[in-house]
Amino acid sequence: MKKSVIFGALTVAGLSAGAAAAATLDDVKARGKLNCGVTTGLVGFAAPDASGEWQGFDVAVCRAVAAAVLGDKTAVEFVPTTGKTRFTALASGEVDMLARNTTWTLTRDVDLKNEFVGINYYDGQGFMIRKDLGVTSAKDLNGATVCIQTGTTTELNLADFFRANDMEYEPVPIETNAEAQQQYLAGACDVYTTDSSGLAATRATFENPKDHIILPEIISKEPLGPLVRHGDQQWGDIVRWTLNALIAAEEYGLTSANVEELAENGTDKPNVNRILGVEGNLGEMLGLESDWAVRAIAAGGNYGELFAKHIGEDTPVGLARGLNAQWKDGGLMYAPPFR
Repeated sequence: MKKSVIFGALTVAGLSAGAAAAATLDDVKARGKLNCGVTTGLVGFAAPDASGEWQGFDVAVCRAVAAAVLGDKTAVEFVPTTGKTRFTALASGEVDMLARNTTWTLTRDVDLKNEFVGINYYDGQGFMIRKDLGVTSAKDLNGATVCIQTGTTTELNLADFFRANDMEYEPVPIETNAEAQQQYLAGACDVYTTDSSGLAATRATFENPKDHIILPEIISKEPLGPLVRHGDQQWGDIVRWTLNALIAAEEYGLTSANVEELAENGTDKPNVNRILGVEGNLGEMLGLESDWAVRAIAAGGNYGELFAKHIGEDTPVGLARGLNAQWKDGGLMYAPPFR
């Protein structure tokens, strides 16, 4: 009888957990769109274009998830969030996921009850300064005024760096990248510090980008990636494996141009066929249709296509792949096995 009571309690708990796990997926399907938290505006990563349509590297992750879940890459409501508001928006259910240059840290993962589902950009914090000031190293910034976004890891990194090098600085707090750009260009601060990718994206919007340099020092590790709420394992798996599908697709040569045709005919590679949904039941495991990954890849392309289109060396942002190259090319990018 005691065992029956315990078993019954465990069964009820298991059913409750299962119901909770399906909540976000059910909500997204019921409303017919994905609510995705993005930055307030960072060219190349997430920003509205001239017609008001959101574009960018992080935006593309949102669209891939919408395509995987709903079959429609345009079924996304983009919700701009700042460094201060992003985690509240996620915890409250205002957004289903965040895809906005957010650094994966232990505190954000554990204490704030978030679940980071992977890394889509390996970054590090840097410094941008006007070239005519003649500064060539971050170690020459003693006494500088520094524009710094509040509610970010850059605040702590900045304090650590200056303390370690026995230097002083005067912070100029700002909340958005647009505000930082305005203050920096107006001369309210000597230096702007944030993730190096963010500095490159910001500089690309200047009238005279070459008048500004990004100093060589990288003072932190900033692994950036999408995240969801704790406690919804199924939804976390969906966002995680959608990102993994984009990364794996580049390695295996699956592109926005060929993925649908390959899915129709299959290939001679079982691992690729599982991604394409022509072998196995990976989609069913996720609670999605068999072609979920095909739809995600077709939405905008594989990881390499998205990088090249939005932030690569041939764009105004001009970022090299570096650590974000595929593992076989000397970078850190590879997806766990699809099996």
